[in-house]
Amino acid sequence: MALELKQSLRLSQSLVMTPQLQQAIKLLQLSRLELVNTIQQELVENPVLEESLDEETPVHEVGGDENESELALSDTAKPDAQPEAEIATPSTDDIVGDIDWENYMESRPQTSLSRGDDDRPALDANLTPATSLTDHLVWQLGFVEMSELEREIAMQIVWNLNEDGYLQEELASLAAEVHADVESVERVLTRVQELDPVGVAARSLKECLLIQMRVAGITDGLAWRLVSAHIDGLQKHDFRGIARVENVPIEEVAAAAKLIASFEPRPGRQYAGDEPVYITADIYVHKLGDEYHVVLNEDGMPKLRVSAAYREVLANKDGEGKQTREYVREKLRSAIWLIKSIHQRQRTIVKVMESIIRFQREFFDKGPEHLRPLNLRDVADDIGMHESTVSRVTTAKYAQTPHGVFELKFFFNSSIRTGDGEGIASESVKEKIMQIIKNEDSRNPLSDQKIAEMLSDSSIQIARRTVTKYREALRILSSTRRRQIG
Repeated sequence: MALELKQSLRLSQSLVMTPQLQQAIKLLQLSRLELVNTIQQELVENPVLEESLDEETPVHEVGGDENESELALSDTAKPDAQPEAEIATPSTDDIVGDIDWENYMESRPQTSLSRGDDDRPALDANLTPATSLTDHLVWQLGFVEMSELEREIAMQIVWNLNEDGYLQEELASLAAEVHADVESVERVLTRVQELDPVGVAARSLKECLLIQMRVAGITDGLAWRLVSAHIDGLQKHDFRGIARVENVPIEEVAAAAKLIASFEPRPGRQYAGDEPVYITADIYVHKLGDEYHVVLNEDGMPKLRVSAAYREVLANKDGEGKQTREYVREKLRSAIWLIKSIHQRQRTIVKVMESIIRFQREFFDKGPEHLRPLNLRDVADDIGMHESTVSRVTTAKYAQTPHGVFELKFFFNSSIRTGDGEGIASESVKEKIMQIIKNEDSRNPLSDQKIAEMLSDSSIQIARRTVTKYREALRILSSTRRRQIG
């Protein structure tokens, strides 16, 4: 068969991702903190942009018509979705000619203004970092008389502690590291274990508790025997088995276990250094009468405008060089697209939240137990946007509701079948499991199978293994470890 070269004409559609559209999609999925950082970076890189100090500047008008094309779609064209390329990129001349200078520029360049307390560094910039466990122990070792070799061994021990304060490295390895014998390392370890917090540098939970009990003056008795000989049964709450072996009433075992529970199983916990994570809501949902209203949180969000200093550069065609004017036009177009993308992002978030409220009205009225099954497609169809857009909007965004702060992803749940054929959200089932366990008898806690049967009586068909999965997700111990005696 001979090869043949020929030309053919074929008509096809393709999705074009312009840089402006990519920027809009990127802004849509940023968290609030990431958006503020991005805006601050743009303020540094783009001289045309500046932060407005005038609260009355109507920057939001840059966003254009409410019916403007959707900012973000999936990376491949969908038959039932509007293509992303519908957001046309205007020419530079169109942007410059259509700008409402009354709204985006001042009559003269802004000078630096005294902002008083606003110029002061943030409060968290003046906070000192928390003391780590290693720093706390090294500070104490500075007051302990030791030889050079002993101090080197002590430092090796301190550096090999985990975040809970336990020594997981073998003593032989530490001895080889400092060229010492194991007996010397053992002696230094005993001195390190005398430091604060009590129980630090222990090699097991048993050793940690025994050190603390020794310091507390408890060196014998039932509590000492429970830790030294029955630590496994103690962890499993097998009080009856321990009572049989020790030949004592189960009430005495429970009392001794309660005493042991007063000691710290993780001495390094208070020095773990985990800083609390504070969540700032992107959206506030307020109830006024019978209606819920969505308000964007714009505290700390820079208000952007185009700098008036570049108005004359574009207006005076004879005063500046061609390259300067082209540079200003390019930066101007970038600034306008950024402002439009930000406010399109804000409008899209509001639309998605309002749709969520319509679907999850019972949650807002009655609480988490009444959360209904919901998926991204439902909201996408409701607001006339693509499913991927809703996914981007709900990523790392939080809403302050009458029932607390929730990530927008929280409102989207899988469905669990009920006896009447309807579905119930998985989060609602978790809430019911939590309430059942909260109201159980602590001396006779409910097993996962029993919880599954109780849910079945409430017309919620759920397997025991699913109850176990949800219980573990809620960080609730098993029934054997929840059992309390006395």
